[in-house]
Amino acid sequence: MNTKNWLAVGTCVSVLSMFSACSEESSPVTPEPGLSSALDIVPGSSAATVPTSSTDNPTPSSAVVPTSSAGSAVPVSSSTPEVQVDTSTAQMGISEIMYNAPNGSALEWVEVYIKNGPSITDMELSALRLDGAVSFAFPSGALKKGEYVIVTNDVNLFKQTYPTAACKVYGPWDNDPKTGAVAKLINEGDVVDVKIKGEGDVSAAFSNLPPWPSLADGNGRSLVYKGTGSEASPSSWGASAVENGNPCVGGDKTIEEVKVRLNEIKPYVLGTTDGWIELYNYGDAPVDVKDWELESKNKKKTWKIGGANTVVPAKGFLLLEATAEVFGDGLYLSDNGDEIYLYETAAGAHTGKESSLLLSAGKQSSGVVDVSGGSTVQGTMASETPGAANSVLKAGPIFISEIHYHEDENNPNDVEFLEIINKGTENVTLFETVNSTAKGWKIEGVNMEFAATDVLPAGGKMLLFGDSLSGKEAVLRARYGIDNAVLIRFYAGKLSNRGETIAIKKPYAFANKSDGTKQWFYELSDATIYSDRWVGLTETDGKGKSLNRKEYTTMGYEYTAWQALDPTPGK
Repeated sequence: MNTKNWLAVGTCVSVLSMFSACSEESSPVTPEPGLSSALDIVPGSSAATVPTSSTDNPTPSSAVVPTSSAGSAVPVSSSTPEVQVDTSTAQMGISEIMYNAPNGSALEWVEVYIKNGPSITDMELSALRLDGAVSFAFPSGALKKGEYVIVTNDVNLFKQTYPTAACKVYGPWDNDPKTGAVAKLINEGDVVDVKIKGEGDVSAAFSNLPPWPSLADGNGRSLVYKGTGSEASPSSWGASAVENGNPCVGGDKTIEEVKVRLNEIKPYVLGTTDGWIELYNYGDAPVDVKDWELESKNKKKTWKIGGANTVVPAKGFLLLEATAEVFGDGLYLSDNGDEIYLYETAAGAHTGKESSLLLSAGKQSSGVVDVSGGSTVQGTMASETPGAANSVLKAGPIFISEIHYHEDENNPNDVEFLEIINKGTENVTLFETVNSTAKGWKIEGVNMEFAATDVLPAGGKMLLFGDSLSGKEAVLRARYGIDNAVLIRFYAGKLSNRGETIAIKKPYAFANKSDGTKQWFYELSDATIYSDRWVGLTETDGKGKSLNRKEYTTMGYEYTAWQALDPTPGK
């Protein structure tokens, strides 16, 4: 098969996100029954459309025990059927990432291993390599099942930092073509891919933004894969229990998760409300959050939780009004967006257990939604539900409408592509000016940033192809019968054959960092975490079909929002 690689640049999603959300000015959208095509369409297996919540917002209360065990109104299936893993081929994994070392160290590294399948006789002949955030081709030599190896930006610095680490250490990884220096892992978030000839690739995401663990962001810990779930999801990662990480070992322990999460936050709106914080306890026992600390990263301020009622019932909610009674001098969370952290405390100190939520820009609340596979995603809520299960995420007006991530290798004319659509009623310029600074929208997953001339008309579509096809627009239009009204652009990355986060993001703010760079913040217009193991959709994995969107009422995280059909680019 053709191996893939793709890049994701600075992100505030966690799933992407890593996930920030679409602004409230987004145009309302209605479901589209299907995409028409001038070509014959052979339907593939598909599931029912994800229903949306029709329940009115409940009356706020101080503590509510829901009728369901989920903190979200979205149907959750933690045991979604997946196809059996091919044990005849090595399935790669990333078990630990140091993307922002403590004490200002420049050291960065990733730990690579064989997750499933047999040993690799020769890494070079198997085309084993890193792609995405950094690039590195492994040299000749074996990689045994159960062996952990390190790839780093600085071999000597790694050995100085971990003098007792006993494993193979490779590096440095390739230079960044833009700077000419050894590439760096972007602290704001990125993706590291391990690629191998065959079906063994993996894409591992990381980020320093909610809900990713803050202890891994220059605060003394590494980021450790917990051993289950998608490496794309922040819920699959934790901060290492060992200071400075534990390379060359594998199976490392992580800081224990807090059972109470920030579930929904309503920002302060001048003249109307002080806002509120909603907590959800997914544990089996009540939790008293008295004296737990809430932190605003943007304001660099911390508050202790107080008030008459500070107990979050098991599988239940606690609604905290942002008043002086609850938060001392009052809690005023800006509608310009923020990073909010909730810390468990013991004897007046942080225990390392935390929950976090990226408060999106806008006056609408931000929250957490559970999705299939046991993961969670964040974003702007379609409707506010204080003290009750969350609604679906708000999305649009720009959506992902088709993903052809793994071309048919028996068809030399078949190529990967991504299609997006404007479901709003107005043209959208995919470029913003923020505080006199220009910045394009971007698509996480394919290293795509738009230019000032990129305008997507209302109801219009845009096709994105890999930049190896740049200059061949006329050939592509003729091959697929693409109308001249459909815009065509080219991206620098590649779509992963295994599946990963694809997110359409609009820049809305930035912060100037001490090193002279800018940390950008984004709102999500749409996002998905596609998978080659989605039930009923495996025909999209190199068998000639593509993922076609069939549901536009929320973001495209659920497999039920997609169907496997013949590729119809631009139709």
